[in-house]
Amino acid sequence: MKMNRLALALKMTALSSLGFSHMPAFAQGAENGEIDVEEVTVTGIQRSLQNSRDAKKETDSISDVISAEDVGRFPDINVAESLSRLPGFSVDRQFGEGEKVSIHGTDPALNRVFIDGHAIASADWGGNPADITGRTFNYALLAPEIIGQAKVFKSPEAWIDEGSIGGTVIIETRKPFDLDAGELSMSIGYAYNDRSEKGNPRGSALYSWKNDSDTFGFLLAGTYDKQSLNRAGIEYFGYNPGSMFAPSFETTTNAEGDVIGVSGPNINGSAPTLDSYNEMLEAVVPCCINFAYFDQKRERLGMNLAMQWAPSDNTEFTLTGLRIEGDYTNHNRALYSVASWAAGRSSDISVGNGIVTGATANESGFIPFDPENPDAETNYDTNAQYDSFARETKITINSINLDGEWSNDAWTLSGKLGYTDASGGKDPETGVNFNYTGAFTFEFDQNGTHQDYALNPEDPSVFFRGNLTEQTVNGQQGYFFQVGGSALELYTDEEVYAQADALYELSGNFFTALRFGVKASSHENASEAFGNKLMMTEASFMSDFETTLSPDGLFDGLGASGNAIRFVTLTDAGVFQAHREGITTDWEINYGLTFKVKEDITAVYLQGDFETGALRGNLGVRLVDTQARSDYWLFNDLDGSWSEESSDNDYSRALPSLNLVYSVSEDFLLKAGTAKVIARPRYGELAGSFNLDNNRFTGGGGNPELKPYESTNFGFSAEYYFGDSGLVAAEYFLRDVSSYIVTTTEDRQLFNTDTGELATYSVTSPFNAESAKVTGVALQGQTNIAYGFGISANITLADANVPSDGYNMPFLSSETYSISPFYQSGPWQARVSYSYRSPYFTRIGRLDSRDFTDEYTQVDFSASYQVSDNLSVTLRGSNLLDETYYQFSAVEIAPTSFYKNGRQFAFGLSYRM
Repeated sequence: MKMNRLALALKMTALSSLGFSHMPAFAQGAENGEIDVEEVTVTGIQRSLQNSRDAKKETDSISDVISAEDVGRFPDINVAESLSRLPGFSVDRQFGEGEKVSIHGTDPALNRVFIDGHAIASADWGGNPADITGRTFNYALLAPEIIGQAKVFKSPEAWIDEGSIGGTVIIETRKPFDLDAGELSMSIGYAYNDRSEKGNPRGSALYSWKNDSDTFGFLLAGTYDKQSLNRAGIEYFGYNPGSMFAPSFETTTNAEGDVIGVSGPNINGSAPTLDSYNEMLEAVVPCCINFAYFDQKRERLGMNLAMQWAPSDNTEFTLTGLRIEGDYTNHNRALYSVASWAAGRSSDISVGNGIVTGATANESGFIPFDPENPDAETNYDTNAQYDSFARETKITINSINLDGEWSNDAWTLSGKLGYTDASGGKDPETGVNFNYTGAFTFEFDQNGTHQDYALNPEDPSVFFRGNLTEQTVNGQQGYFFQVGGSALELYTDEEVYAQADALYELSGNFFTALRFGVKASSHENASEAFGNKLMMTEASFMSDFETTLSPDGLFDGLGASGNAIRFVTLTDAGVFQAHREGITTDWEINYGLTFKVKEDITAVYLQGDFETGALRGNLGVRLVDTQARSDYWLFNDLDGSWSEESSDNDYSRALPSLNLVYSVSEDFLLKAGTAKVIARPRYGELAGSFNLDNNRFTGGGGNPELKPYESTNFGFSAEYYFGDSGLVAAEYFLRDVSSYIVTTTEDRQLFNTDTGELATYSVTSPFNAESAKVTGVALQGQTNIAYGFGISANITLADANVPSDGYNMPFLSSETYSISPFYQSGPWQARVSYSYRSPYFTRIGRLDSRDFTDEYTQVDFSASYQVSDNLSVTLRGSNLLDETYYQFSAVEIAPTSFYKNGRQFAFGLSYRM
């Protein structure tokens, strides 16, 4: 999993060639500066690069731009994938395609996305349990066909809404006044995933019309996309201390209580010694080793409407509407061994480098309860468990926005009024689980996992539940055991906003324009959660329900071995059959996941644009007042009861900004920018609700008193522009973040609602920590070479200073780069994209594990052929290396997960008239 030297050589060669071998082209472009680039007709990749470069050059701030290749043809079928090829950008691909974007090494939740300058509500399907109520937009939900440009402001201006530390992405959609009357663009396609071995259709259509006088027009667009995902995963669920194996050994002590002798199972193939025994005690061991089979249907329907009306030459209104419907229904099947359950009956233990890397768990000796003889001996010990969770997940996003603008020779007055909402979550999640009591063996390292069960995991009769206990269910006294349950977790997000802006153009002064405005918004994010239990009254086997086997070869390429690579699973019908035949308890509110956070935000700004000689730029300040209120349920540590609670959190901030552009020549620019910025915490972090897991004895909650992230940002860039689309740029950036939010974990005595007794839980909660700094440099370049060939490339190097080794900046890779050679000549065009990012910290995971994601390489390919003026054919391939997504706990030799998502190939036809 180490970056190979060929990749390093490729990226350095690409960047050096951009910087030096094409300097003559730069000089020639400067000499011929009189050429109007609008007179040069280009299409496809070249058009996209040229338009993006020109837009970058025109801005008064440090920025980057991605432009569509043509109407209905964005460079990728996923906006995040296009953004990942910009300097300083990276995406996380846990589920294959890019969903959320990190800018300059900052958490995706700290970078805002706006569509046509306004906010868009966000909801997710729950793929990342740590960010189900974040402020992050899932780019995979947005159809690229409706996008004209995506602009990224890395150094903010006062008129841009606050809330981003890394950068702000503003996506501009197509409008009827920008297109020809009667513009029609359609596409149909078929996508195939080689791991799921399934293919699905996709299609889009866009129609735009306007009258001859350009005073009224409308645009309608629709997109449909479906994917089938079969993800193979091996997960480790965090690490426990190796001392849990101590009950498997006999020790002798001296008068002082020191261990002087030990006997028991072999350690590293030999009888235990004091040294090997102590090495085991001081090591860590995986809590669980889980072979997971996740299949998901991803179906997305998008609809877009834009209407424009210009009642006079200086007045224009634009009404836009957006609706996205997503179906992310999925079924997660997991077979996991639990070493801690078998710690007292283990043997053949292997230890190395501070980690227990292998052991054998002997059979548990399970003795079921006999209701006819309640005093007889029982033993409910188990060694492993099978889980099935079938989830219905629907996502809906709506947005409606009205823009108005009036202008004369000096003034431009504009305003926005809009509403956006989103909903998502599990509706419902239906779960069933069974125990395995036979022996198992495990062995692992960072390259693979061996898991072998003594009883055949393909046999449904070896998985059962029968741990009956006397209890009351739905008012009935009897002997029951739980075999699963259902959960409803519903998330909503909505915002209403109003904004007024003014621009006054000045002449004959240092300041060329004065901008000022006001914006008010009210945002509400809420979560409602409910749950019930599935109970049985007699022993239940998986063979009692409809089953199938996990796909043959599912774990190929993950270094997996042993008979765990194929196991019996419940079908969807089998899960629902178990719930029909069992007894479900009444639905109860899940207080720990139920909350509402409301933010009322008022902002005013003043900005002056200036220009004198070769210097131009802007100076401004944005004043922001936030009034937040969190409603949640408070947990009583002593008796497990809940009570309603509300907390207010109000704060105001002044956010000054300055951007400078100095033209050394017409095509050589020096840019600098500095600003004070904020980013608000995730909504779930602001809620004071508290959730406990009585099985794993873990818990987590929010902190309604959290203050926003604050950062002083600085950036400097040098940018050379040459030829039709050539660019070489170097950027330095600094993010000096104060009040950074981190998560801490502590052990607390809390009431266990299942047992009615106090128990020790490992509890995580967020707080504002000390400052942290991110610094880095980014180099980028793009150029046409010869004979239709060209290349674009970038590399970003970043580093962070944090308060202590225990804190890390999430999603910060020390090195990211992208190389994209392309070819375009006549009707043909093609591009290969090679992207790399180094390891990065992801989250505080299970059992306080500091989870990192290992380096990741992505190779994509696209090609198209223009059959006629109206018709083109496209072929795409993504994740061609079928890269393993590998995560580890603090050190690379301690894995927490291996994932494979498969390669995807797509074929499409596009028609435009």
